[in-house]
Amino acid sequence: MRANIVKQRWQAGEACVNGWCAIPSSFAAELMAHSGWDSITIDLQHGMADYHTAVTMLQAISTTDLPPLARVPWLEPGIIQRMLDAGSMGIICPMINSAEEAEKFVGACKYTPLGYRSSGPVRAAIYAGADYIANANDEILAIAMIETTEAIENLDAILSTPGLDGVYIGPTDLALTMGKPPVLDPTDTEVVAAIEKIIDATNAKGLGAGIHCATPEYAAKMIARGAKLVTIASDGRLLQSAAQAAVAKCKGEAPAKAGGGSAY
Repeated sequence: MRANIVKQRWQAGEACVNGWCAIPSSFAAELMAHSGWDSITIDLQHGMADYHTAVTMLQAISTTDLPPLARVPWLEPGIIQRMLDAGSMGIICPMINSAEEAEKFVGACKYTPLGYRSSGPVRAAIYAGADYIANANDEILAIAMIETTEAIENLDAILSTPGLDGVYIGPTDLALTMGKPPVLDPTDTEVVAAIEKIIDATNAKGLGAGIHCATPEYAAKMIARGAKLVTIASDGRLLQSAAQAAVAKCKGEAPAKAGGGSAY
């Protein structure tokens, strides 16, 4: 089976810089995949893609050796398994707040005896290899999003879930549950302390900690702090920022600040 490069890098103690696809376009996904990222995530939660478009995006990413990941809309086994069957090499699942939810999530990602995933890797076996079912449990990443105060209270139990490979910090939702402004690259001391607590606890369990960032500077800071998967904005945000900067430079104006829509 095709090896999961993200998992290999984590095992070697290395971090991955992750690209984020919110634009529902196979061409946009292909451009992102050829832009130097270590992995690419298709966002089905706050991004614009549906399942059928996501499949074409997975095919576009397959023009490279990058492992494609997917953030699913919610903890729903059906879409988790469909995205895996379509060729995702890992799933990021939002709003995992308890050990019970973490167990349900991991179970949807893993074949028996580790889980209850149904056999039917229609595209995954083409993309990843004919021996997919025999090796998928070892290669597929199950990454739970930690983004609430409830999840932090249950953090040790969540991280102790058999088969869980890592967590992904959602700074904006985490800040909201703490009564703070929902911003990426937070500087609020309480939010930063919560993020550092998650990273430290995850590393102590030998798992990978990821986080969504707005800028490369903050992403580099998070890597230095121990994060193993850092995302920088999204394809839509990067496009908007570059377009605004180009227009502003031509007009001799200060670049407008990217805004509107989700922080992702």
